[in-house]
Amino acid sequence: MAMARIAGSAHSAAFPPSPAWRRIAAAWHHRTIQAVPREASGGRAAAKERAQGRVPAILISLSGPDQDVKRAPKQMVTTDAKQIREILKESPYFCTTPIKLQVRAGLRSETVLQSGTVLPLRISRKEETGEILNLAMAWAEKGKELKVKVPLVFKGEDLCPGLKKGGHLRKVRSFLTHKFLVEEIPQKIEVDLAKLDIGERIVLHEKLVCEILASKPSESKPEPNPVLES
Repeated sequence: MAMARIAGSAHSAAFPPSPAWRRIAAAWHHRTIQAVPREASGGRAAAKERAQGRVPAILISLSGPDQDVKRAPKQMVTTDAKQIREILKESPYFCTTPIKLQVRAGLRSETVLQSGTVLPLRISRKEETGEILNLAMAWAEKGKELKVKVPLVFKGEDLCPGLKKGGHLRKVRSFLTHKFLVEEIPQKIEVDLAKLDIGERIVLHEKLVCEILASKPSESKPEPNPVLES
């Protein structure tokens, strides 16, 4: 990981005595997602799967330097909704934690068609009820490099000297998109504001994460999530 760069408005400020951020160690789920192939696609077919207690999902094979999700080969599967809900309860960082997956020939079949490690990329929920609508996962074997959206967790606001002086915290992004080896994907990145003063900022991988402004910033639009077909 590149070191965080803290800079003032005109020139680079001194590095704080402790790092301004730290990467939380990679982790692996102990469970294995069970899936079966599905043939039908579209809204009606997906609704039928959900009515039967299942979650329509896609498996994506990412490759190449740009890892274009839309152009990557995909296969359609369906997973057990109850199992996915249980895994989500166990891990708040579901989409940055690799997990084992088995694709069986049928719901009651012992025949395993495919087996390996996947990284959940996106999980869609119904806004009103929280019901899981669909799931997108990418094959993620060790040694492979994947572009991952890692959540940023801000800490130390109560100690931040810039805020104590009346400054305003402008959070530019809530996650950092970067390429990691599968075995090195961090669950989250903690950003420490405890030593940030007015006019200083934190930059990770040449991307502005946050800054302390003397006046209240205007509201910025949230970064959009990609839409993946189920």
